[in-house]
Amino acid sequence: MSTQHSTPQQLVDKALELSRADGAVVLVDAGTDANLRWANNTLTTNGVSAGQSVTVISVKNGAAGAASASAGVVGRSGVDLSTIEDLVRASEKAAEESGPAEDAFELVAGRSSADWDEPPAQTDISVFSSFAPALGETLAAARAEGNLLFGYAEHSMGTQYLGSSAGLRLRHAQPTGSVQLNAKSGDRSRSAWSGVPTADFSDVDVVAAGQDLARRLEWAKRKIDLPAGRYETILPPSSVADLMIYAYWNAALRDALDGRSVFSKSGGGSKLGENVAGSSAIKATLRSDPYAPGLECAPYATAYSSNAYESVFDNGLALAPTEWIKDGELSTLLSTRQTAGAAKVPVAPWVDNLILDATPGGTGPSLAEMTAATGDGLLVTSLWYIREVDPQTLLLTGLTRDGVYKVEGGEVVGVVNNFRFNESPVSMLSRIAEAGQTERTFSREWGDYFNRTAMPALRIPDFNMSSVSPAS
Repeated sequence: MSTQHSTPQQLVDKALELSRADGAVVLVDAGTDANLRWANNTLTTNGVSAGQSVTVISVKNGAAGAASASAGVVGRSGVDLSTIEDLVRASEKAAEESGPAEDAFELVAGRSSADWDEPPAQTDISVFSSFAPALGETLAAARAEGNLLFGYAEHSMGTQYLGSSAGLRLRHAQPTGSVQLNAKSGDRSRSAWSGVPTADFSDVDVVAAGQDLARRLEWAKRKIDLPAGRYETILPPSSVADLMIYAYWNAALRDALDGRSVFSKSGGGSKLGENVAGSSAIKATLRSDPYAPGLECAPYATAYSSNAYESVFDNGLALAPTEWIKDGELSTLLSTRQTAGAAKVPVAPWVDNLILDATPGGTGPSLAEMTAATGDGLLVTSLWYIREVDPQTLLLTGLTRDGVYKVEGGEVVGVVNNFRFNESPVSMLSRIAEAGQTERTFSREWGDYFNRTAMPALRIPDFNMSSVSPAS
């Protein structure tokens, strides 16, 4: 490929050397991806791919200097040293044609990563060396039980190089992996889903995941029809992640101050400092930490565009552990340096992981223990097709899929029809009746975009199943 003789560091340095703008930021993203796919209990495909893209952000200062600057952002793949000038000029033209940016700020001052000179990290099919034999064992077990397994395993290794005219030279290598399993009975009338996140596949127990899905298919042999209504519901960590990720995406300070979010205060301003957990005895803490064990992510801000919660001018800003909600109180909202400065609050950039602790230290019962302690309720194993209904309350709607189970006397007694649900993750935090241990999990709806989450199972006494869904 045309970029093989151009190292990321060379591309960064050349783009900055060519720049005629008042300031510039260059991002090079190099990545490799390995995957396995299977269907009907048989491996169908595997592959490895590689790619690299370059993004140039040119800054043109206005009459008031950096305070009234404009920015032009252009990104492309297949760029090498012979073609990068065209990208730089296109970025400069975009900056000239843009008006003054609302988020204009001085570029972040320079500092360097100790591993800046290292080449991009790589992955390949060998990452599945122990997983593949275990998967074969799992597929054989499904075949023997008369069930069908479908799924996909993916591992990517992305390395980012961030350089700027202000002297930044930052590098971050990010491993990301996941396994998604879908089991169906031989007649395809019953189904169950499971997702597992991982950094390197050494911690994936696919045999146990297959056994869990087989057990759920057994539960589904008895079908129970229930009407719409509010039910005591146990949400597993993956479903809690589905809802909390959406709340995080809507936690921008600017949106709150503009009266556009669930975190807006009636009459103006934000709800910072207010209790958003209601009178619930369980006060949850929602937080991010770039150094959280098992959930490590880039320790500096990266932005390819400016929006309500990030700014291209903030590229390279150092990140720190941040509590968004602390013991039920809204303590921090996502902000750029510009919005934080205007509101006179500490700046809080986006961090690429999310953790919910609803018990001290994230300890608590397992999902199985919570199920065993249920007298009469529902166990929902996955949510699907989640969409926003009302930004003011963050009311979300979506469907259950691949397993809603009736629990009576601590035992699962059958599978229930699917529902459409209407719930707000923020309201839900004020109604937690019980919380389990916080554990790494994979959001079914958003895991492909937001992989690094740790959540507890939650017992909600009145989860709103708003209508029966005909989806199977």
